[in-house]
Amino acid sequence: MLNFEFKNPTKLIFGTGKIAQLAQEIPADARVLLLYGGGSIKTNGIYDQVKAALASYDIVEFGGIPANPEYEVLLQALSVIKEQSITYLLAVGGGSVIDGTKFLASAAYYTGPEPWDILSQSIRTEHGMPFGTVLTLPATGSEMNSGAVITRAETQEKRSMGGPGLFPAFSILDPQVVRSVPQRQLANGITDAFTHVLEQYMTYPVGARLQDRFAESIMQTLIEIAPVIMQNPADTDAAGDFMYCCTMALNGLIQKGVPTDWAVHAMGHELTALYNIDHARTLAIIAPSHYRYNFRTKREKLTQYGQRVWGLTGPPEEVAIRAIGRTEEFFHSLDIKTKLSQYTENYEGTAERIEERFTERGWLGLGEHKSLTPQDVRTIVEMSY
Repeated sequence: MLNFEFKNPTKLIFGTGKIAQLAQEIPADARVLLLYGGGSIKTNGIYDQVKAALASYDIVEFGGIPANPEYEVLLQALSVIKEQSITYLLAVGGGSVIDGTKFLASAAYYTGPEPWDILSQSIRTEHGMPFGTVLTLPATGSEMNSGAVITRAETQEKRSMGGPGLFPAFSILDPQVVRSVPQRQLANGITDAFTHVLEQYMTYPVGARLQDRFAESIMQTLIEIAPVIMQNPADTDAAGDFMYCCTMALNGLIQKGVPTDWAVHAMGHELTALYNIDHARTLAIIAPSHYRYNFRTKREKLTQYGQRVWGLTGPPEEVAIRAIGRTEEFFHSLDIKTKLSQYTENYEGTAERIEERFTERGWLGLGEHKSLTPQDVRTIVEMSY
């Protein structure tokens, strides 16, 4: 196992009816900006629960944060923070709303010329405006980590940011919210969490037995509950497992002491920026080709994955090959397509364009070995057509 340090300061509050506990977590004198997305929280009852819990607070609202949180929209929210003297942020939504809130937490204290510098120059956020979350859409794990990804439509870019100042102070996870999540988003959430685990697992062995089994247990649980939650999102037990799997998949625990990849995400983000394809679906497009292209360096973990997660038997190399196929089949069972050509007719030239963008940014060595060049990326994307 590799050396590591681990600290996660987010207080996780899990359970039915826990939204009512909000007032116990936010300072009584806080001036709160309530942030949310397209307004579904006003039709599924979550908004009313939040407002009731914070009836005694001075609250300003900002809605309309889109999926793949857009920089220009967030700048509008940043103006509200400054004009209204906001001191605390509350994200009520899924990963996009929470990621957008993390950007605002950083930008509110940023004194540089343009907030986009935080992303374009990879400026680490040591101190941000305090914020909490009420999770409504399990998927990204953003409710218990310090990372965020922001989109800028003007330049067709998706950039990441992070730092110890961007952990939520608390996150409330009520499994009952899952019952109102649309089927497409349920499938996205399962796929997103599953791929998050793969990015931290599908590398090479370092003797981290416990970490491997943590990761494998999350994937096995997602496989087990996927058909249940897709058929009946009101199943509270399955919903709770689903929600907690998504959080544990990316709260930092399973990546400690092991090498991590994240090349699938780097390529997937480009597909979202170029074609506005759902984030989770871009991961499903890239991952199978990525594992086939890097089969030699990932063979041992692919075999272990096939044996432990899918219960495959046979010669190791055959198991490793079949494991990739079973991963694709799992995505297909969620009605997730795994080829770029199934999402857009204008895919020709995509690989070359992504290669150019990575070269321009100086992203010359991706993956756990830092050996994947922009030329390798081009080949992987082409394989994903």
